[in-house]
Amino acid sequence: MGIIGNMEPRFYTISDVADLLALSEQGVRAMIKSGELPAIQVGGRKQWRIEKSVLEDYIQNAYAASAEKAKNL
Repeated sequence: MGIIGNMEPRFYTISDVADLLALSEQGVRAMIKSGELPAIQVGGRKQWRIEKSVLEDYIQNAYAASAEKAKNL
């Protein structure tokens, strides 16, 4: 395989993100629609893609929000 074959993906599909976050695809679409999870449309069929770094930022922010909520337990 060439260099590209060994690289981790830069973008995830809605299905990928749903699997990674243990959510439904519909739930991920709702997050995109609300602006909670930024995404871009690509290709002729306008499929949604979520950049890996954007997903990592979302997860870090979720940890921070959860930590704040935990203080109030």
